[in-house]
Parts: sequence; structure tokens; C-alpha cells
Amino acid sequence: MRAADHTQQMLDGWLVIQVGRADLAVRRSDGTMLWRLDQPLEGLPLGWVRAENAHGAEIYIRPARGFDWPLVFLDDLPVPVAQQLAQAYGAMVIQTSPAARFGADKGSVSGEHLGRLAGFKNWKRAGCWVNLVCRMDGSRRFPVEPMEAPPVPSRGLTAPPRPGAKGGAGDGSASAQEWGWVCRLLETGQTPEKVYQMLVDRAASRRGSDVERYARRTVEKAMARTQPSAQRGR
Repeated sequence: MRAADHTQQMLDGWLVIQVGRADLAVRRSDGTMLWRLDQPLEGLPLGWVRAENAHGAEIYIRPARGFDWPLVFLDDLPVPVAQQLAQAYGAMVIQTSPAARFGADKGSVSGEHLGRLAGFKNWKRAGCWVNLVCRMDGSRRFPVEPMEAPPVPSRGLTAPPRPGAKGGAGDGSASAQEWGWVCRLLETGQTPEKVYQMLVDRAASRRGSDVERYARRTVEKAMARTQPSAQRGR
């Protein structure tokens, strides 16, 4: 099985349980973190992260924050226990390294922390492959090693669009994407204060010293759109 097939099977499993959006993170060897937040699974920049991975970067993924996804991560389980859980509960098993573990890591049990994306190399463990062992229904064990890696483009040829730049079909500016994200959070019951802080965290690297003003104005405008009656009653 090709490395790309491991990646696609993992993403397909998320779609089966209706996890449709993800945060993608790239940690370069110098410690730099690059993020693509709140991305549709069908539109993840996989060519870009393959190029980064080939140059020594670690590739991580999590369900996009701000939504109630039916997914929880358990880290550092021994393979037999992981397979038993998969068969009993229909869980997915991702093998990130061949090292033996004893019991789940209590500090890594959540639905929001980053996990490794299958089909990429784990450079922290000498470049071993991150493999999909069991699908979301707990079935179909795959070979331990992907048989063939996909072609890797040169770094930069498939990099994501710059913040504020127009992307492909349906992909607007970063501000437009954040506007839709803020509106969805408010519509699902998140408090304006919580949404404001989440937006500050999300946009800080792009907006710099202007991030607080930008977040405040964005949330205020979104509240006026999503909660017009509440705004008029103030």
C-alpha cells in the first residue's frame, strides 16, 4: 500500500463519523510551527505537507477546534490493546512508531490535541512511517510499512496561499474564512468572550499588534449578524 493510501484511509474514516474539518500543523526541524486551521478534509494541502515532511518536518492533524466532533484521541497504547479497542468499539488505530508502550498516556487523552497524520514519516523516531493499522470500523489490518511513497514536489510549489491571498474555488481570504468560522461558533452557542479569545489565538501570527482590534470588530459584526435581536435590546 502506498503512503498516500494510508493518509486517504485515515481521512475517509474521519468523514465516516462526520468529522469534516481539520487543523493541520507542520513542525519544521528548527522548531517553526506552520498552521492551516479549519480546513475541509477534501481540501487539505497534502502536496505541501509531503514536501515539508521530505525535508524533515513533522506532520500533525486534529479535528478543527470550535466544533463538537465525535472523536477522542488515545495515545501510547500497545498494539494488541489498540487492536482490541478497535474491534470492540470501531476505533481507528494509527501506529506512529514501533516502540512498545504500556497503557495510554493520560496527558494525551482528548479530542483537541494534535496527532500524527498517517502516511508521513515520524522523524522523531528515525524517520519511521506513520501507518494506518485499523480503519474506523476496527477492520482491515494493513502492512506495517507503506510499500511506496508518493512523489514529493519541491518545497514551495504547492505551498498554501499566503494569508489574505485568494485561493482556489470556494477558498477566500483568511479574513473571510475567519468571519465564517466566528459566525458558526456564535450560532452554535459559544460565548462572544470565548470566540474573541479563540480568534485572537488563531489570527495572532497574521495580524500582529492589530489582532485584538481585529478580533473585537469581527466578533461584534458577527454578533450583529447572528444575534440581531439581542443587539437591538442592549
